[in-house]
Amino acid sequence: MNEKTRSPRTWLAIAIVLIMVGSVFAHFFNTSAYKVQVSEISFATDKGMLNGLLYMPKGAGGADPRPAIITTHGYLNAKEMQDAPAIEMSRRGYIVLALDMYAHGDSYLDSVPMSNPFFAFWSSSIHDAVQYMYNQPYVLKDAAGNGIIAVSGHSMGGFSSTMATFYDEQEYQKNLAEGLPAVRKISAVLTAGSDYRWSAYLGVNAEVFNGSLAGRTAGAIAAKYDEFFFDEEAYATGITMVEKSYSQTPAGRMFLGKPASPEKDVFYSTPEGGKRIIYEPSETHPWNHFSKKTTRNQIEFYTTAFENYAPASTIKERSQIWRLKEYSEFLALIGFFLLFVPLIQLLLKTPFLSTVKSEPIAKFDGPTTKKQKTVFWLIVAFSGLFPAVYFPTLMGKLSKGLGQIKYASLIIFAAAIVIAIVFLVKRKKEKVFFGWITAAAGAFLVFGMTVGAGNLFKLSRVFNEPQTNAVVFWAVFVAVVTFLILAIVYLTMNKPSGMNLRQYGIVVNWRNIIKAFITAAIAAAAGFLVLFVIDLLFKTDFRLWLVAVRAFNSDHFMSALRYMPFFFMYYFLNGIAMQVNTNSKYLQGRKGYLVAYLINIGGLLLFLIAQYGKLFITKTAAFPTVSLNSIVLLGFVVMLFIATILTKKLLDKTNNVYTGAFLNTMVFTLMTIASSTMYINLV
Repeated sequence: MNEKTRSPRTWLAIAIVLIMVGSVFAHFFNTSAYKVQVSEISFATDKGMLNGLLYMPKGAGGADPRPAIITTHGYLNAKEMQDAPAIEMSRRGYIVLALDMYAHGDSYLDSVPMSNPFFAFWSSSIHDAVQYMYNQPYVLKDAAGNGIIAVSGHSMGGFSSTMATFYDEQEYQKNLAEGLPAVRKISAVLTAGSDYRWSAYLGVNAEVFNGSLAGRTAGAIAAKYDEFFFDEEAYATGITMVEKSYSQTPAGRMFLGKPASPEKDVFYSTPEGGKRIIYEPSETHPWNHFSKKTTRNQIEFYTTAFENYAPASTIKERSQIWRLKEYSEFLALIGFFLLFVPLIQLLLKTPFLSTVKSEPIAKFDGPTTKKQKTVFWLIVAFSGLFPAVYFPTLMGKLSKGLGQIKYASLIIFAAAIVIAIVFLVKRKKEKVFFGWITAAAGAFLVFGMTVGAGNLFKLSRVFNEPQTNAVVFWAVFVAVVTFLILAIVYLTMNKPSGMNLRQYGIVVNWRNIIKAFITAAIAAAAGFLVLFVIDLLFKTDFRLWLVAVRAFNSDHFMSALRYMPFFFMYYFLNGIAMQVNTNSKYLQGRKGYLVAYLINIGGLLLFLIAQYGKLFITKTAAFPTVSLNSIVLLGFVVMLFIATILTKKLLDKTNNVYTGAFLNTMVFTLMTIASSTMYINLV
């Protein structure tokens, strides 16, 4: 049975089966074949509330306390990104807490200073979690009361681990000096994807950190192609996306105890009785999360750090099952996105929502002559390349690129005004006159966004996610440029050839627009309801590496509502562009999909290929100063690819752009909000 003959009920059933099968297997691997209990815990601190997933091996408890590992994520992520160490160490008998840092996932701060929120969340997250875990009866202590606890984190989580170790040693020395009971609660620390770049602002540089390690076992996972860290010279110039070898740098040598010929992947003993090691996998910053090699390094480190307390286990370092959990959740992720179109098709069969499906849109010829086709493909190329070429500019609000766009928009504005005046003077074709005035307004709006960029989507109580602010600025800017392109193409090419606005899929009865919103809302709610049920039953979600659909809380939802109108602008105008291009007789079948992909992700994909291809081949990225946004783009491209499919499918099923735009806005905004850094209680 092929796609054309399968009914919506059949596709919906397939989607549900994929979700259930994937989730059952994800739970199976997450619990190491039910030998580990995984539960969500929350605990109050003096700063707010921390949340995490507690992995408790069978038999561990007050009668059999075990070594504990507190592991956490980096900036813009959540606890689920720590699947690999959580699963692999818990199946080997260790207790693991996969932690949401403050302002991430389901953890929050009671108060976040507006002046400097960045340093509020990571500096104390791990330290506060250590205080909680140390007091639990199932966590092992030695005869002197020292905690057998390892702290670890990726990126910002690594900085948090660095600070936790420093604070722990400070508390120990303070109590010792005052004659109070003194214990070290942390016995080992492993950082990944972080050096001392940010902790140094809090006074903890390489020298201070090394002085606070005492006899602890410490390690660092320093990827050769990390986008940010491990090279002071590169950081000083801003060109950070280059090949590195942390063990050969002054900071790396100091960390290892200044051996004569430092080597990676080798443990060095210290006079205080500790051990040091630097791992240097040939990976990028986010690659650490999805790497068997890095996971093997983590297993080796913890096994060495806890060699005197290790639970009995015969599992080898190379034996890893965490990817099976990831692949199972990927199966569920496919099912999640697969259920929307058939569910909407079934909703459209109900009497109330049946009118959402508009009359079929008449196809138009599209470009017919060689000249017209050349112009068409030039427009497609520009539409695909503009969001990519100016991606760093718009995400970072960089003045140089914004200046280029500003002057171009002024030229277009002036030209549109002149053309409009010509039509006004001739006193004919009044609709064309107003059309060019509309185009001029679009150009002026582009100009206004370049001039006022610094004041748009600033961190505030309304727009409380810093990275989402960058993404939504990009989306709105691209939407306005798309509007400008659509207006000019309509006035110069489509209207003269007889195309009307009905063929854009936007001329719909207002009642049906409301019904389209209701339809999308029901479908989105159903999809997320399934997600919440899976989260409740299995403590898993739908994801693969950097693309995640995770359960959100009320704060995420309220924040998402504030961003949705702006993301709707992007998906709505994107849908119009797709409708215009793919409803052409020139672009039927696969060619229409190809053009849709080229416009939405073609340029962005080329950016990533150039960026990382050059990094791996020449040891320097194509845009070596664009680090964080390159990582963000990896998951962003996948989301846009999925959104393109949903838009095209729903255009075909409803003959309007509203249903797909509403659905994409709801689903992808909630996805973005729930997986990013969110500051609530800003003061």
